[in-house]
Amino acid sequence: MSNKEIYSFEIQTIDSKSTQLSEYQGKVLLIVNVASKCGFTHQYKGLEKLYEKYKDQGLVILGFPCNQFANQEPGSDDEIKNFCNLNYQITFPLFSKIDVNGAQTHPLYQFLKKAEKGLFGTEAIKWNFTKFLVSRQGDVLKRFAPQTEPEALEAEILEQLQKS
Repeated sequence: MSNKEIYSFEIQTIDSKSTQLSEYQGKVLLIVNVASKCGFTHQYKGLEKLYEKYKDQGLVILGFPCNQFANQEPGSDDEIKNFCNLNYQITFPLFSKIDVNGAQTHPLYQFLKKAEKGLFGTEAIKWNFTKFLVSRQGDVLKRFAPQTEPEALEAEILEQLQKS
């Protein structure tokens, strides 16, 4: 069953341009809440490596900075973008800083958390670098814990890329 609802969300790029998630329809998505001062920040390197390796086959990684976990993303969108470019040469799409929990949770994350619950059935995002894998058809397939390294997702991503 296909779930096109995910494509209805409006998002802001890190350059403050409004866009629709429908821009990525037909792609395999890996949606990640990211932070620049986190113990998992090194995962930017693995995420970029996956993106470079599979973008031509239809993988898109979407990074959403979030400052809700121990103030680990305090910078402005420009500071975040500069950090990512300088330290990790990030080329996958980055978006404006959002909330992933609480009263101001971005609608995309409200949707993702309902579609694929975390450990023990909880909806809350526990930390930075929680990852959601979305099929080409818009189905939220799986939620991965922050400590799951990007490299560990490669087989599942490849499997989705090979599906039409």
